[in-house]
Order: sequence, then structure tokens, then C-alpha cells
Amino acid sequence: MSVTTLPMPGPDDSRDEVDQAVAEVMRYVAAQAPALVRDETQPAGNRHEVPVRTRRVRRLRAEVDEAHALLSLQGDAAPLAVDSRKVRRSRKRAMQAARLHALAQDAAARAWQASRVRAVLTVVAMTALVGALAWSTTGVHHTLTLNTPVHSAAWWGAWAVEPVISAVLLVVVAARAYLATRGRVLDHPHLNRVERGALAVTLTLNVWPYLPFVAERFEPMTLLAHSIGPLVAVAAVTVMPVIWAEFAGLDHGDTTPADPPVTQAPRAQTSPVTPSPRGTVTTGQEAAGEPSRVPTVSVPAAADTPIVQAKPLPTLSKRAAELLPRVSAAVAAGELPPVPSGSAIRTHLRCGSEYAREIREYLTAHHESEGDR
Repeated sequence: MSVTTLPMPGPDDSRDEVDQAVAEVMRYVAAQAPALVRDETQPAGNRHEVPVRTRRVRRLRAEVDEAHALLSLQGDAAPLAVDSRKVRRSRKRAMQAARLHALAQDAAARAWQASRVRAVLTVVAMTALVGALAWSTTGVHHTLTLNTPVHSAAWWGAWAVEPVISAVLLVVVAARAYLATRGRVLDHPHLNRVERGALAVTLTLNVWPYLPFVAERFEPMTLLAHSIGPLVAVAAVTVMPVIWAEFAGLDHGDTTPADPPVTQAPRAQTSPVTPSPRGTVTTGQEAAGEPSRVPTVSVPAAADTPIVQAKPLPTLSKRAAELLPRVSAAVAAGELPPVPSGSAIRTHLRCGSEYAREIREYLTAHHESEGDR
């Protein structure tokens, strides 16, 4: 029978096992410990590690980092040079005001503004006129139907009396308005009598039942109330032609569009010049029976006389051509100077500024051509 003996551990072996157990415990504790960060706010020699344990510490750390970033960016002045919304809005308004002021000095813009104001005034005056005539219609109907059965033929027909009279007034006013815009003042005695007669009839039919010795009880305020319609119609008919005539006589400056750039045209073939029997210069086109575009100049029929060609006169519109003989007669009578100004022509003829300007330019060119001769 054999006996097995177990080895007994020596003193060195038990120490190794204890050391291993202690090392395992230290590794476990080190793994469970919180992470440490370096405190960057302290000087380099005094920095120590601070454990990040709570949310408050993390929030404060983020605030400190943000403060450091802001301190480094505050030294840059670039944001101060950027225009704010208020500055850009004010600068935009100032530039628009400058452009509007420059546009207001333009002749075409002034003409458009005057036309717009005239249209607004015309609409307001016509509205007042139509309203006054509508109010007058009720007064006329009341006067004409005092002794007329209600809803009879005469009662219904009385509503048409005032509109018929008003239509005549509106025709006269519209004709004067259109002619005033064309530089013509319509002032005919027949029209004036018709206009005054129609307004007088309207006023009489409105106030007749309320006149003294006609009404059972005279009341001045009732008489005034029923005379408002005719009085407003008289005021509108009287004022509007005067305003239109003044607007038509405004001088807005040179509203002629700028001439397009002149290109070099091919040289036209020169027509032979032959003297006519009366001693005037005649081109070859006229000799062939074709109208010539070159104006003729009267010169003596001499061989050595140089031929002087006058400048072409400006083209007149139909209305300006009709007014030109009146200006020539006024110049010949001494009422106007040989070369009158546009305002003098407009005052003498009571026409529009555009026609006065055309006549002035025509007379100026004609006077210069006479001087060259």
C-alpha cells in the first residue's frame, strides 16, 4: 500500500497569491473611478486635475469655454463696419428721394404730373356736377307734380325734365373741356346764352314753391336747401373751363424726345440746278415735274451770282399752321416783335404752349434764313 503525500505551499507562493489579489482589486477600483480633466483656468504650474462629476460642472465648463471664445472674437471690428437693416433702409429711402427729385425736374414728368392733377380735378368737379344735378332732379319733379296725380303719365314724365336740361349742360361742359385740352378756348355767345338759360330754368324750378309770396309759410333755410343743386352746377360749369384753359397753357419745358444718333448716310446724287424764267433757282426734280425737297431761294438771274441754299424750316402741325397767319398779322401790325417768344405768342393767341413753341421755332428759323440771305 502506497501513501501519496500532498505538497505543502511554501511562504513565497502564498505571498504571490496575495499580491495578485491586491492587484486585481486595485485595477477594479481604478476602472470604476471618474475621469479627470486638467483645469485650464489655473496657471501652468498650479494646474490640478478636477473630476467632472455633476451637470452643473459641465454647464459651467461650457460657459467658461464660450467666454474664452467671445474674448478672442471681440477684438475684431468687422461686425461694426456692416450696415444694419435700419441704416440700409434709410440709405435706400434717401436714394429714392434724390431720384424722385431729379425726375420731378424733367419736362416729361412735369407734363405727366399736370395731366394727372387735371384728370383728378376733372373727376371731382364732374362728380360734384352730377350729384348737384341729381339733387336738382328731385326738386324739379316736386315742383312739376304739385297738382299732378301720383303715378300718372305726367308724374312719371316729370322725372325726365331735369335730366334733359342737364344733358345740354354736360354737352357744353364736355366740349369746352376737350377743346381746352387742345389749346382752344370755346367762348361762343350762343353757347353762353344756352348755358345760362338752362341753369336759370333749373334754379327757378327748384326754388319756386319756396319763394316768398308763393309758399304758404316762407322758410329761408328750405329755400337755400333746394337751391344748393343749381348753385353747385353753376359753380362747376363756371370753374372747370377756366381751370382746363390754365392747364392747357402751362409751359413744362422742352418735352421733345432726344434725336436718335445720326448715322452717315450715302451721299445723294446732286440734281442739276437751272434758273427759272422768274430768276429763282429750280432743281432738276422740279424741272421733271417732281416735287423737290430742297427749298428754293430767289436770286437774280446772273451767271456769277453764287447760289445760297436756305436751311429747311421746321414742320408745323395742322393747328400751328392755322395760327401762324394770326401771328404774322400781329407782327406786321406791331403788336408782337419780329421774333416773339413762346409766352408772348401764347398770351396773344390764348393757345397751348406746344403750338406757341412750334410757331416760335418756325419764326426763328425763318428770321435766320432771311438774315443769311
